[in-house]
Parts: sequence; C-alpha cells; structure tokens
Amino acid sequence: MFPEQFAYHRPASVGEALHLLETYPDAKIIAGGHSLLPAMKLRLAAPEALIDIGRIGELKGIAVNGGVTIGAMTTYHELLQSAELKSAVPVIAETASVVGDLQVRSRGTLGGSLAHSDPAADFTAVMLALGASVTAASATGSRSITTDDLFVDLLTTSLEANEILTSIEIPASAIGARAAYEKHAHPASGYAVVGVAAVLSIDAGGKVTAAGVAVTGATSKATRLSGVEAALLGKTLDAATIAEATQNASAGLEVNGDVYASAEYRAHLVNVLAKRAISRAAGI
Repeated sequence: MFPEQFAYHRPASVGEALHLLETYPDAKIIAGGHSLLPAMKLRLAAPEALIDIGRIGELKGIAVNGGVTIGAMTTYHELLQSAELKSAVPVIAETASVVGDLQVRSRGTLGGSLAHSDPAADFTAVMLALGASVTAASATGSRSITTDDLFVDLLTTSLEANEILTSIEIPASAIGARAAYEKHAHPASGYAVVGVAAVLSIDAGGKVTAAGVAVTGATSKATRLSGVEAALLGKTLDAATIAEATQNASAGLEVNGDVYASAEYRAHLVNVLAKRAISRAAGI
C-alpha cells in the first residue's frame, strides 16, 4: 500500500527544522525511518509533512568528557565504531551489536529509538539503567528530560509536538560502572521479546553502591525493576544474593502477552534475564 500524500523537507539545521515544525503542526520528524515509513505505508500514520533531520551535522557525534554526550542522529553503526565510547561505556556498543540487522544498524539512530518508545526496543532499557537523560529543543529553548520521565506509554513519550530530541547525556557515574544487557530476541524481527539491562557501581569492598536495572519487551514501555535495584543496594554480590534479588523480578509489572510469548512466559524471562544480566555485570 502507498502512503497518503505528504510534503517533504530536508532542513540543514536544528533551527530550520524547528521552524518547519511550527509551520506544519501535524508534521513528523523522520530519522532512520524504520518505524515511521512502514506505518505510513499501512496508512496507520498520515502526517501532512515529513521533516528529514538526517543531514543535520550538529545532531551527530559522540563526546566523552566527564560524562558522555551522543548526538540524536548518531547511528547504531557509529556507536559500534567508537573506540572511545566502547572504553567509557561498553554496554552501549554491546547493545548496538544486537539491534536489528546490518541494514538497521547502518541507518537507525539512537535518538530515533528513544523518541519512538517502542515497547520492544533495546536502548530504552539500557538508557534507563544508565540513568541517562535527553535534551529536547523547541523554538522557545531547550530542556533536559530524564529517561525515567521520557517514556510514558506505548509509543508515547513526554516530548512535545514542537520539540526535537537533539542529544542523549549519560552521567559520569556510569563511566566505569559494570554493565550488561541480556536479550531474548524474536526470531523473525530481532526485537526484544524481553531484554534486561543492569548497571552496577561496586565499591572497593565489593558492595553495590548504585544499581540500575530496567526491562524492555515485557510491558507497554521500558520500565525500571525498582524492587531488584533496592534488593541489590548495599549487598556484596554472589550467586545466591543475585538469585534472591531476581526470583520475583517481574512482580508488579503489567506484562504483555501475544501469540509468540504469553504473559507468563515473558514474566519468567524477566526473572531469568535479570539474573543473567546482573551476574554478568558483576562478573559472576
């Protein structure tokens, strides 16, 4: 099926893109296009205009200076290729390596993934666990949004219609933290049936001083496993402690079910993958 007719614009700057958003209130931002274009072809989405931000150079790049700043239009492939990023926060490259396929990794962008808030995306959970935030720009200025506040519901974020997600910021506390991402991928799509990210800060005595654990694929949006996080804090990790902390990791979640994986199966995967991700992050 062909999409409805639409105007197409390729701005050269963020300022120009924001002006276009003011001009076309029903416009959609297009980055990699992997989610928007199929929806348009099925006529599930029919924007009056597309604003293609793929050629805006200021939205690309990776800077490691205390924390990490990643331009929203940085592709998964570019995340994989950055030696500096791999050294600072290796779980990002680890996650990028299991996103989709080669074609998706070449065109798909980190900012597009977070702004779309697909319930089965990989990086939503990882950025939650890392304690990341994003910067959103509008014609009147910019604001910072934590990922805890960014993901609202299924395909819904707290971004306003006139805002563009311009960058992702990862705090300095995440650099050097122990982290891992474990995923059960759908065999057809590669999306996460369930994925769990774990980020741990461990002191010289072996105790957990900070823990970020988040799940994707199980519920309508990426969600913190706050009970697991609380169970890890102050503990010296061993196999028994991790098993105890994760045996009911899915408790309190409204878990989705479908023809591939029932809600019960997904809940089981949450428990199993939380245990695996924390164990690997802790080196156990």
